[in-house]
Amino acid sequence: MVLRDLVADELALPVDPRVTAMAAGIAAAHGAASRAVLFYGSCLREKQLDGLMLDFYLIVGDYRAAYGKRLLAAANALVPPNVFPFAHDGLIAKYAVLSEADFNRLNGPETRSVSVWARFAQPSRLVWASDKAARAAAIDAVTRAAPTLLAAAGRVEGEAPLDWWRRAFALTYSAELRAERKGRAGSVVDQDRERYERFSGPAIAAIPAGAASGGGWAARRLQGKALSVIRLAKASATYAGGADYIAWKINRHAGTDIRLTDWQKRHPLLTALRLLPRLLRSGAIR
Repeated sequence: MVLRDLVADELALPVDPRVTAMAAGIAAAHGAASRAVLFYGSCLREKQLDGLMLDFYLIVGDYRAAYGKRLLAAANALVPPNVFPFAHDGLIAKYAVLSEADFNRLNGPETRSVSVWARFAQPSRLVWASDKAARAAAIDAVTRAAPTLLAAAGRVEGEAPLDWWRRAFALTYSAELRAERKGRAGSVVDQDRERYERFSGPAIAAIPAGAASGGGWAARRLQGKALSVIRLAKASATYAGGADYIAWKINRHAGTDIRLTDWQKRHPLLTALRLLPRLLRSGAIR
């Protein structure tokens, strides 16, 4: 089976009806600009969603059409994505906004940023689409992710495919500020071995000739960590409850017990910048 067919089948797998309803609500919040909504992240594996933070990507046709404020559109175009909180039917979520053009580009090898292709090389679900063309465009974009990931890591002679995936994810984790326990990159593969075994052949075959050379990871790490800080600063202006979310995310993934004061909750950017050195020293984020 070719990679696009595998991706299309996986994206079409069913989800909790409340996830579908939340995706429709996210799309409705941005009107006719909305093209597709994808559900991704650790919550895909959870049966009990109450109390968890769900993760979505909203794909739009045009940033200006998606927002009533020009500043938000400009921020999304300059440093994609914008991230917003959302609540529906007792569930809470955050969703990132990308244009169709940016989503396709950021899943491909033309960008050094690992943020999008590292996530969509993993399982996701296409839970809402405005029409067949939007669905096809989303499938095409996601299909680019896995070959980009493996090519960026480069092939090591004699390396088993699952080890290639593990090493590739470990490299991407090192290129962002991540609140994850050590070994998390390997567990991504080990929790779903059959999936990665099934995807390996088609994903490897889809790598363009001469692309699987690896390299460039020092630049990716520098750019990725800098972008993480910039996106954090941007989110402090758009994401209500951002400080609480940051603390929740770190506690959940790093096993810490960060508790914020009222002042810290009111000043998410300053809080994040003040916590960052301590979290780096302790290894809570890397």
